[in-house]
Amino acid sequence: MATRTDTRAPAPQASDSHDLIRVHGARVNNLKDVSVEIPKRRLTVFTGVSGSGKSSLVFSTIAAESQRMINETYSAFVQGFMPTLARPEVDVLEGLTTAIIVDQQRLGADPRSTVGTVTDANAMLRILFSRLGDPHIGPPGAYAFNVPSVRASGAITVERGNKKTVKATFNRTGGMCPRCEGRGAVSDIDLTQLYDDSKSLAEGAFTIPGWKSDSQWTVQVYAQSGFVDPDKPIRRYTKKELQDFLYGEPVKVKVNGVNLTYEGLIPKIQKSFLSKDKEAMQPHIRAFVERAVTFTTCPGCEGTRLSEGARSSKIERISIADACAMQISDLATWVRGLDEPSVAPLLTALGRTLDSFVEIGLGYLSLDRPSGTLSGGEAQRVKMIRHLGSSLTDVTYVFDEPTIGLHPHDIQRMNGLLLRLRDKGNTVLVVEHKPETIVIADHVVDLGPGAGTAGGTVCFEGTVEGLRAGDTVTGRHFDDRAAVKETVREPTGVLEIRGASTHNLRDVDVDVPLGVLTVVTGVAGSGKSSLVHGSIPPGENVVSVDQGAIRGSRRSNPATYTGLLDPIRKAFAKANGVKPALFSANSEGACPGCNGAGVVYSDLAMMAGVASTCDECEGKRFQPAVLEYRFASRDISEVLGMSVTEAEEFFGAGEASNPAAHRILGRLSDVGLGYLSLGQPLTTLSGGERQRLKLATHMAEKGGVYVLDEPTAGLHLADVKQLLGLLDRLVDSGKSVVVVEHHQAVMAHADWIIDLGPGAGHDGGRIVFEGTPADLVAGRATLTGEHLAAYVGA
Repeated sequence: MATRTDTRAPAPQASDSHDLIRVHGARVNNLKDVSVEIPKRRLTVFTGVSGSGKSSLVFSTIAAESQRMINETYSAFVQGFMPTLARPEVDVLEGLTTAIIVDQQRLGADPRSTVGTVTDANAMLRILFSRLGDPHIGPPGAYAFNVPSVRASGAITVERGNKKTVKATFNRTGGMCPRCEGRGAVSDIDLTQLYDDSKSLAEGAFTIPGWKSDSQWTVQVYAQSGFVDPDKPIRRYTKKELQDFLYGEPVKVKVNGVNLTYEGLIPKIQKSFLSKDKEAMQPHIRAFVERAVTFTTCPGCEGTRLSEGARSSKIERISIADACAMQISDLATWVRGLDEPSVAPLLTALGRTLDSFVEIGLGYLSLDRPSGTLSGGEAQRVKMIRHLGSSLTDVTYVFDEPTIGLHPHDIQRMNGLLLRLRDKGNTVLVVEHKPETIVIADHVVDLGPGAGTAGGTVCFEGTVEGLRAGDTVTGRHFDDRAAVKETVREPTGVLEIRGASTHNLRDVDVDVPLGVLTVVTGVAGSGKSSLVHGSIPPGENVVSVDQGAIRGSRRSNPATYTGLLDPIRKAFAKANGVKPALFSANSEGACPGCNGAGVVYSDLAMMAGVASTCDECEGKRFQPAVLEYRFASRDISEVLGMSVTEAEEFFGAGEASNPAAHRILGRLSDVGLGYLSLGQPLTTLSGGERQRLKLATHMAEKGGVYVLDEPTAGLHLADVKQLLGLLDRLVDSGKSVVVVEHHQAVMAHADWIIDLGPGAGHDGGRIVFEGTPADLVAGRATLTGEHLAAYVGA
């Protein structure tokens, strides 16, 4: 007799109901009690105008809380070594999973940090050469340019049982070039840029940025050290005085009763300026270093960073220096050609890592490329590499505009990678503006309706079709397509570039038209930035606005960064007959309770620090006496609390009229930052806001040629139209504008296009098209031409 089986469906498990990430009452930055439900194991895109609160919701709320909760699972001892994270301002956060954040933060800009070191590809290569290299020179460290060779000998005392003194020698072979200490470049310092030798120290001989003779401790150390006469002009120093002044060994000296360290000027400059990556410096510091220091390729290692021994060891006539200098796509082919069973697992892992570079569109890089020179988009894709082959599932991947810096041709590949991560059973959250990526989303969250205080609410949740049909800013602009110009401006001249060979450029000859809007485009890695930044050097007539990050602490704000605070302080000082320094929260006017920060920070060791509003100034950052002074019936804290639009009106007419302040505010409005508060800390600005703030600052510079590097990065579809208007106004005012750009709307709006390619790395570096957008669309002879034709519907 057959037994009967129960065909009823099994009872649902309680665990199966957790298929949503629930956020209720989020109030981080400008979010206004936002509540959303995000489906797990789906691709969700967050969109909205720049500054609408996307990053606040995704990174500062969901991802931050996930990271904080994971950190809390470690012991207090381990947490003491980890960054402390405060709980975001939110009522309920449920259904979180482990978050892996892949953002646009620049990779470490240390001079010894390269693409190979940050992806561990170098570590695997070093092991490979230590096993197969001929001649064999030592362990993996012998091939590392970050490891110096060390030798020591002497007596050591072993405290074990009976103390016993024994003679010992120690020897470690490292791969660091001793001449350049693993940097690949050496520097010579031009002393005339450090000081004026016709003056004495007391007369302010130093010309180094930030070194003032009257109050600077650094300068006082030299003046009162006793090694030199502070009242004698430097050119009259004796040989011994000059030696002590320039090359003196570090010694303790007493200055005004304080113990300080005296050190020669040259080693001091080398430590304070030259040990940092030039690309990561503030603009005025970088300008000083470029004037004062000549960087040349190290003659000892020929720029490879490696010692002679490391360069002599080879596998099939290839040294580790040769391998790191290869284009990664070529290196992957070379690694696959090695057949050595003893290191088979290592070759497999290394090959997989290198193939990931190629798959993600970075095959044109080399492992010896300094990480500080990567763009934001390249840095983000480098971070993605370690996750591509991961076997993890049910984790949350968080991406910040992964298509930045990508040609339309490369965006399809990036979309495929995002979908692959989702299909493995992961939740993928993407902050994005590009319609090509929004369209692949399973779920869309649109924030807005405006930016800053006008944003911070959810305008739409649902499918892409629902977004298209909805009446939100993103929905209305989703299918916007710029038309190719029917008539283009005539150039007023040309900027000749001849024989350009920076990086992968192949002796390029090109004429860049002046007096028009020129767009330089091509696939990622085709040589655009090399052509523009390598061949149009910033000079008296050239203003270059790159994608370098803004340097600024939480004390910096748009008013201080743009120089707007100077005319405001002077206006307050003149109106009240007091010093301008009183109206700076970083100077004499600062509240003594919080030192002008507005909040008091309490460090709680391994727990998150607490920031509480200062009781003395109630968050206004100034002393009560300073707030008594008024200008046009407003105090300084009220002025810094204004938005750019309010301040522009305030300083534009009437008793508060201030032309200098009004000009700066006008430039901020022109770049679409009218909603920003003047006193808002720079650390709270989004990536797009920071770049536009930088653009507004550079617009004040006198220059005939403006060179912009992807100004649409971080811009919403609606903001791109405003940017095009700004570019038109610049050209119409007599400027020449050269833009490195991938956005089809900017290409269609151009007067002239220079297209590089046909591929990336050594497959690029050539001009494949020069002409008008209409000719590019009609010819469809390049990848850019095909995508632009599809965009404009030709």
